[in-house]
Amino acid sequence: MTSPSKGRVERQVLIVRDHVLAGRAFSSVEEMNSAFTAWVPLRRAKVHGTHGEVIGLRAVRDHMALRPLPQIPYVVAQRHLRYVGKDCLVAFEANLYSVPALRVRPRQLVEIRATKSQVSLHSTATDHRGETLLAAHPRAVGRGARVVDETHWNGLPTGAGRRVTAGGELPAARRKEGRDPGPGSLMALLSRSAATQVEVGRRPLSVYDELTGTRPFTTHPSTEKTS
Repeated sequence: MTSPSKGRVERQVLIVRDHVLAGRAFSSVEEMNSAFTAWVPLRRAKVHGTHGEVIGLRAVRDHMALRPLPQIPYVVAQRHLRYVGKDCLVAFEANLYSVPALRVRPRQLVEIRATKSQVSLHSTATDHRGETLLAAHPRAVGRGARVVDETHWNGLPTGAGRRVTAGGELPAARRKEGRDPGPGSLMALLSRSAATQVEVGRRPLSVYDELTGTRPFTTHPSTEKTS
């Protein structure tokens, strides 16, 4: 969507081009700046065609109405919702960022607020202190990076299960089938199918020859050559 003031800003460029630059040649940037500086008072003394006031006087009034900038800068940030993995990592733009394991649970929905240089992760509900911030990391450059704070795994068991927020091992049967799908598992699947219990009739191939009108090729005794 085009901003309502976009055309007004572009219009100022056209005014400067038509009143200062058109039909003139400058030997240096300084000469062009001097020509613009000499033109500004002439422009500010004119009556504006829209509000009907002298441009210079209206500018002074507008400047006096401006307020000081706030102490806290306005931060432009992307905001997204993502799920926490069992490894305490949250995926964003093909990179992974850690969150404290003891403050989240697997598949919990968290909010990502990303600026140009930082990625902060927030809970969707406030804690007992009224805060939502879970972690803040430098924004990764590129793809495939793991931005991890090792202290986020503090309080979890050490060893193989250290980087797991909750939940147990996968069932042994699932792991076995996933690692080594042998013929036993296939036979177990087939044995549960009703189709495998149907008796299949067995016939000699000559029956099919009769049905199709074909005969196997044989040499007739009368056609054999005699030497």
